[in-house]
Amino acid sequence: MRTLLWVVGVVAGALVLLGLLLEAVRWLVIIGAVTLAVVIVLAVIKGRQAIRHSAGQR
Repeated sequence: MRTLLWVVGVVAGALVLLGLLLEAVRWLVIIGAVTLAVVIVLAVIKGRQAIRHSAGQR
């Protein structure tokens, strides 16, 4: 009986940790996607500024 309680406790703990890990992974994916979008927008803005700057020097 005692072993069964240990097994159930360990399995329950593993499921809780797995749930927390999956939740953390979901948030990391969301944060990564937002960061990627910001980097793309900044690259486009910097690229346009560089084109404008080089066109003005000619």
